[in-house]
Amino acid sequence: MSSEGAKTMYDYRYEPHRVIFMIDNKSFFASCEALRLGLNPMMVPLVVLSRPEAGKSALVMAASPVAKSKYGLKNVMRAKDLPSRQEAPDLMIVQPHMSLYIEKSMAVREIFRKYAADEDIYVYSIDEAMIDMTASWKLFGDDPYLVARKIQKDIHDELGLYTTCGIGENPLLAKLAMDLSAKHRKSMIAYWHYIDVPDTIWQVKQLEDVWSINTRTARRLERLGIHNMYQLAHSDPAVLHKEFGILGDQLFAISWGVDRSIIKERRPHGKSCGNSQILDRDYLDQRQIEIVIEELADQVASRIRAKGLLAGQVRLEVGYSYLEEERGFTKQVKITPTDVSKDLVDYLWRIFRQNWQGQAVRQLGVSCGYLTPAAAIQLDLFISPEAAEKKRRFDQIVDQIRNKYGFVSLVRAASLLPGATAIRRSRLIGGHQA
Repeated sequence: MSSEGAKTMYDYRYEPHRVIFMIDNKSFFASCEALRLGLNPMMVPLVVLSRPEAGKSALVMAASPVAKSKYGLKNVMRAKDLPSRQEAPDLMIVQPHMSLYIEKSMAVREIFRKYAADEDIYVYSIDEAMIDMTASWKLFGDDPYLVARKIQKDIHDELGLYTTCGIGENPLLAKLAMDLSAKHRKSMIAYWHYIDVPDTIWQVKQLEDVWSINTRTARRLERLGIHNMYQLAHSDPAVLHKEFGILGDQLFAISWGVDRSIIKERRPHGKSCGNSQILDRDYLDQRQIEIVIEELADQVASRIRAKGLLAGQVRLEVGYSYLEEERGFTKQVKITPTDVSKDLVDYLWRIFRQNWQGQAVRQLGVSCGYLTPAAAIQLDLFISPEAAEKKRRFDQIVDQIRNKYGFVSLVRAASLLPGATAIRRSRLIGGHQA
């Protein structure tokens, strides 16, 4: 698509002009492991390997900067692709310690709180956070760049971690400055303004290099004759909207560096609570699959009870093995609001039995939506109030015991059967060794 098709150009005078920091802990998991071993994160070739018992299919969660530069390793690859001991005699391979990563992440968050109010800090992931420094940066230095350097130094001096920082006039510019520039600079800081867009965003040759543009979206853009960010910025926004809908409007805004979101105004998109699991093998036995569904539902039910909520909807996601022709299914149903584990399990089993046709299952997900306060319990005409209260009281006692003595102190008998995963996963965080 030629630049002659462009009909809209943003006037930056009317866009938000804020000071946003996007800060990333460099090679976070690998750095935490290096520090745990008393080593310099920037000097040691190290990879974090999840579930080494899986052999060659074990996943590399993180690689240190030296491991990447010296041996060409990536953060996400399989153990079978790692160099041999002869090829990389100094490469250290360690197991993950998720509780350590959470501890370090929280410590970094505490340092951020010295520089900005809680409502101006948005935790993007365990190793990334966005800070709106508009109202506070002048308290700490004469220039945002120098303030970013001060934060970097505080994190390094207190925790030993190295960080990259993108600074921008809005969250998008800060994110792109960090991803596309800061990571490649010696200072590990980059500052992008609206005026820099022609020399920064428009110079990106690979669409997939830009945050939020995945391979599938890039291919659709290429079918429109758009192969880089300059062409995207000079395309016809009407054509983009026709092809992508509201996503097309967002893509055009990204190409011009426009983002009008305010960090303190960010809110979760609706109330829901869920849990999912990728199984360590293909499940074909119906009873074993339903045991895992029951375990996931039990965990989710416990979480909504802890928050004093009732679920008015249940949702089941079932992903099939890659050997199956179908990908799986996702179904949800409205229910009488409840927080009773058995009731939620029954609804989910019903969904599963109505939609599963014997395919090999590799992924399961359970979530509860339409969450409302549990102050008023809706009566069920098919069960007496006394029986309903008895079920709720039973769940509450189970929650109290688990909260005091740990999850495995009280488990369902089904969790001791073949295929069950709850006991093993109780020792993990995020699916990895705690």
